[in-house]
Amino acid sequence: MSNLIYGKNSFNEALLGKRIIKAYVLEGSPYLKQLRDKHIPYEICERRYLDKLTKSGNHQGIVAEVKEFRLASVEEMLKEKNGLIVILDGLKDPHNLGAIIRTCDCAGVDGVIYRKNRSVEVNDTVAKVASGALEYVKVAEVVNIASTLEYLKEKGYWVVGSDAGAKDYYDDLSYDMNTVLVIGSEGEGISRLVARECDYMVKLPMFGHINSLNASVAAGILIYGVLRGRKR
Repeated sequence: MSNLIYGKNSFNEALLGKRIIKAYVLEGSPYLKQLRDKHIPYEICERRYLDKLTKSGNHQGIVAEVKEFRLASVEEMLKEKNGLIVILDGLKDPHNLGAIIRTCDCAGVDGVIYRKNRSVEVNDTVAKVASGALEYVKVAEVVNIASTLEYLKEKGYWVVGSDAGAKDYYDDLSYDMNTVLVIGSEGEGISRLVARECDYMVKLPMFGHINSLNASVAAGILIYGVLRGRKR
């Protein structure tokens, strides 16, 4: 991933995680005191330079070079009881990935897994949208999603996929089990090979004229649906 992060929340969490190597700030920045107190090197820059670094992203006056983000392993995410892992099958939009990671932190999800090739990966846009959640959520890249699901099923996990044509609604399940929640790609959904590994397929109720939700919105509803199902 890019070694740059930007925005207040991403900066503050990276500061707590001691991952900042160097910061780029505006003259008179409110972040200067923190940088000086932590003895972190910094450079005073014009706003247009920060705009250039972030490709006109909403940097809020702070950009930082950070240590390389450490990807986790699938094994680090395993739990004996009430585990919840989110797998993203072919997601393409970094804004969706960042929003999903932020939701996963709020919901206490054990980890996020995505395919290494032909899908979105962690970058500076993901870090900004995640608003600091990357410092806390385990994220893993895998070569093959279907094989990873086979492994997780061997470890006692049940796999729940989402599909508009499913028979059951997402809140029909109790989720009183170690759960892997599979979110498909924008537009295409879950691939055929991955769908074959799902123990359950569920859908979200649709009452309007559009029959699909943004991937991160759907993921948020499904994740909290799992948590709600466990409180029954």
